[in-house]
Parts: sequence; structure tokens; C-alpha cells
Amino acid sequence: MPDRVTHDHPTIETLDATLGRYGGTHRPEIRLPPTDAVPTGTVIRVVLDGTEYRSQIEAGSDGGPVIRGAYETPRLARNPGTATDALKPWVDERDLEFGRTVHVDVIDAGHAVGLRAPGEAATYASTSSPADSLAAIAEDLEDQ
Repeated sequence: MPDRVTHDHPTIETLDATLGRYGGTHRPEIRLPPTDAVPTGTVIRVVLDGTEYRSQIEAGSDGGPVIRGAYETPRLARNPGTATDALKPWVDERDLEFGRTVHVDVIDAGHAVGLRAPGEAATYASTSSPADSLAAIAEDLEDQ
């Protein structure tokens, strides 16, 4: 894969997701269609405007994966508490309304996605999946 890829590169799969409201709050969530490319119960990289964040992928009310925040580290994604969430400002800057489509570019299935508003273009740094043993070591270090 090249060092940088655009959203329309053949190696990038684009999913049409929906911007929803999380529960009775004004917090946004990105509701994805059911897919193995974004598995629930995992922390993945989420790229917003060229900046990489981490997100805990949860199951929505329909069982499909949802992104409810974008945080600086995997630890903050798992336990956001008072951590700064980059997803809401990203939504607000685009003046997106609940119910709108959001494009989710699968950069590395199970590990990295990028978010785009309709009509936006994006370029991503190509990534490779961490080896299972290295990922386990990294998770252990992050939990300490």
C-alpha cells in the first residue's frame, strides 16, 4: 500500500453511516451498518481531519457498531470520564444535523477508519495492522 492514500483509493472501503444522538443527550454517535471491518468491543484508530484518535467501538441498539467519541489515547477511549472528545467539535464544525450521512473510510479493517462529511475528500497515512503479540503488549502497557 502507498504511504498515503485518498478516500477513493481502491484499497479503501467506504461505508455510509448515520449521525445519531446518543440516548437522550446531545452527544453525537456515528451509527455504522453491521460490518466485520469495524468490530464491536475493540478500540480502533479514528482519523478526523488528518489527526488520529482512538475510539471504543460499542454495539448500538440495533447491534451494529457505533462510534461515540474520539480520544487521544486508547486508555481514554476505554474510560473517557472527563477526557476531551474530538468527535463533537468535528460534527459541530461541519454543522451536521442528526440523521445525516457520514462517510466512514475503512483504512485498515478492524484497526483504523477515517470519518468524512458528505462531499469532503480525505487523504490518509497508510497503516498496517499491529501483530497480535505486539498489540497485546501495547494493551498491557496502556492499562498500567
